[in-house]
Amino acid sequence: MTQLRGRVLEPPKLKLGDGGHVMELTPTRHDRQWNLLNSHVTEGAQIKRWALISFGGSPEQRSTIPKFINQLSQRCEQLGIRFNKTTVIAPLFEQMKLLNDVSSLECKLSKIHESALCDLQLLICVMEKKHRGYADLKRIAETGIGVVSQCCLYSNLTKLNSQFLSNVALKINAKLGGSNVVLYNTIPRQIPRIFTDDEPSMFMGADVTHPHPLDDSSPSVAAVVGSMNWPAASKYVARMRSQTHRQEIIEDLGEMVHELLIEFSASTRKLPSRIIFFRDGVSETQFQKILSEELRAIRTACRRFPGYDPAITFTVVQKRHHTRLLLKDKTFGDENIPPGTVVDTVITHPREFDFYLCSHWGMKGTSRPTHYHVLWDDNSFRSDEFQKLIHDLCYTFVRCTKPISLVPPAYYAHLAAYRGRLYLERAESKSMLHATACRAAPPQTAPLPKLRESVKKLMFYC
Repeated sequence: MTQLRGRVLEPPKLKLGDGGHVMELTPTRHDRQWNLLNSHVTEGAQIKRWALISFGGSPEQRSTIPKFINQLSQRCEQLGIRFNKTTVIAPLFEQMKLLNDVSSLECKLSKIHESALCDLQLLICVMEKKHRGYADLKRIAETGIGVVSQCCLYSNLTKLNSQFLSNVALKINAKLGGSNVVLYNTIPRQIPRIFTDDEPSMFMGADVTHPHPLDDSSPSVAAVVGSMNWPAASKYVARMRSQTHRQEIIEDLGEMVHELLIEFSASTRKLPSRIIFFRDGVSETQFQKILSEELRAIRTACRRFPGYDPAITFTVVQKRHHTRLLLKDKTFGDENIPPGTVVDTVITHPREFDFYLCSHWGMKGTSRPTHYHVLWDDNSFRSDEFQKLIHDLCYTFVRCTKPISLVPPAYYAHLAAYRGRLYLERAESKSMLHATACRAAPPQTAPLPKLRESVKKLMFYC
């Protein structure tokens, strides 16, 4: 094995809430986790109108619903999330077979929405087990009636604990416009040479998900996300498109970037002066093609605004590689490298701007660092600045209280692309029944159903 030197970045100071007061916290545990035991989320959402529907479950399991509602509302209140303890209608109990009937499921969800005067904010769905109907439920909720949903299993309700309730509460808060955690020292304060408070910057992530290896016809799904608040950069809006089967280059990137720039301008009253773009799922053989075509698409989208030419940094994010980093000194009793480990010598490219960053703690097996390869940099980042920026952002992921292995914009893009795949999943399985063995021409790319306006600006996919 090759011996080399790495560095360990210090964890950032995080900003939480505490009954209306700002609270700071620095994760000092060896795994960099933190807890919300005596603190609030940074910005709590207000959930007034919500409903609950159950699918399947034994009478004993169904009897736990009132306790679940009570404890979830209490946990939300402890976290500073304003959660109404009463549902707009009494909890509904349906059989699992309803998830097999798309039209009946759509009718049932529409009736729930109408009972809330078509102003339902959240639908909590409790299921007896995982079911393929989950895809239909998400599609109907987000593209049909326009409501955010949160699903969970009865197996988790029977053993209610604070960790499970906190996880559900964090996801609900993020989905409904709240903010769970942000950096205490804002990005402009940490990297003043590049960023300023007065000139907002936008973080973007992009990913493409492809169909099953044996599927030779279904479209691929591309997703692009963009941060909407500055300088916190904690809320991301997503755009998704279907595209040609197994096409890795994002075909409609320019249009999605343009839509996100419009949303950003509406949110901050300015267009971003800098765009930091993270592209996931690209192999080294595709670097030049991706850079030339997708960077051009981003610039074309920007030129649709008169006189607008932001500085762009285009970075490829890779998790699928065989590089592993181990500690030479095992005095800590573990071969895994600590969170924050950076390597930018020996095993990196001699002339290009790339590095390995392990921002997370490997709980199982050997930690796999993420490889970041900067293909284009108008912002002239120094290595230390860009490594610290990515490392600190990894602490702001909305779904957990620990740093993640992948920079959040890329992770959110992956989640959004997966959600787009769900929208097509059941429709594809039905069309496959009527497909012929031989095709005279390539199949048409089925478009994704459009998101309703009520969920379009929310992190519904997280």
